[in-house]
Amino acid sequence: MKNTLSASDSDPAHLAGAAARKPDDNHGTARFANAISQGSDGGHGTADNRPHGEQPRPPTDGQAPNRLRETLAKLLGGGWICLLLIVLIALFWLLRPAQFGSAYNLSQIAINAAILLVLSVGQTFVIIAAGIDLSVGAVLVFSSVISAQTMLYLTGDAGSTFGTTDAGWGIIALGTLVSLLAGTLWGALNGFLIAVARIPALIVTLGTFGMALGLAQIISGGVDVRAIPERLVDIIGSGDIAGIPMLVAIAALVTIVAAAVLHLTRFGLHVFATGSNMEAVRRAGVNVRRRLIGIYMISGALAGMAAVMSNARFSTTTIGGHAMDNLSTISAVVLGGTSLFGGIGSVAGTVIGVFIPIILLNGFVILGIPPFWQTVAMGAVLILAVWIDQLKRRARERG
Repeated sequence: MKNTLSASDSDPAHLAGAAARKPDDNHGTARFANAISQGSDGGHGTADNRPHGEQPRPPTDGQAPNRLRETLAKLLGGGWICLLLIVLIALFWLLRPAQFGSAYNLSQIAINAAILLVLSVGQTFVIIAAGIDLSVGAVLVFSSVISAQTMLYLTGDAGSTFGTTDAGWGIIALGTLVSLLAGTLWGALNGFLIAVARIPALIVTLGTFGMALGLAQIISGGVDVRAIPERLVDIIGSGDIAGIPMLVAIAALVTIVAAAVLHLTRFGLHVFATGSNMEAVRRAGVNVRRRLIGIYMISGALAGMAAVMSNARFSTTTIGGHAMDNLSTISAVVLGGTSLFGGIGSVAGTVIGVFIPIILLNGFVILGIPPFWQTVAMGAVLILAVWIDQLKRRARERG
């Protein structure tokens, strides 16, 4: 059997993957599964399986609310969260045009979103494949500590040095490579335990969350490394390219590449299909274990990339600053329309989901609203997003 999905239109795995590749298409995999199991009506009935000439029956009292929910889900689709983002921007802009609409403020919003966006892109791959990764924040911390310690050692400065160092680009490149490698290895460990040892992803990534964070504290002695190469801080952390902050440019590049991989490659098709129906993908000849390990390695590698960006921006490691990154990334991905059940999602949606909490917090601060209300608002929006996802899922199942 070939190690790829069949292109046959009758292949359930192919159809599931094809449906999942279009996250804004509200048909979903259940409709394809029903079509395959029920077959064609052969011209002996109508689209809803009624014989010709039979009038549709009016909905009963129990059916009416169900149809209302299905219609609501179809109307909302995945575009409601984009509309919410536009409304938030317009509202804060109208209330405080000078503060919110200033070039400096908009630049800070983009910079604040950059690191979270890189983490959330990796989480998008995982959740579309019907997984979860709670370790991303801890992997970021571990990778940042390993990277900073490596650059500090190669520079020849003491570990207690404060401020920046004069490390060259060769040392910075090696430190970046170490960070990416560390994140990738943690992702490979997650993927191996989930795909091969068959331990639930929630338990595995919760365990590696503690392991990565604990090892980072052991290596650093529980103290942040505050000696980061000056070139990294000035050019990557604070610099810009053609007026675009360097951190934002890096996050945009990562997002574009990830979107191309997820939506335009066979690997991306396998990611969607794995989340839709893992058994069908396995029977189609795809090495599901290898795919799952690869997916978690992507998440880990992007956490390593975010670690370098974090070091560059803050001029220090931030051991205590990423404890909630796992929940923030999951919230951003779900807000962006990716289904927690897998098989449906998009990188573009994740971009929108990342900016909503950032803009909420920024707007609340400008309006003088206590930032604690951002947590309340985000919780309500997250519940709404999951509820709408449930409605869409039920609508697809009913075909």
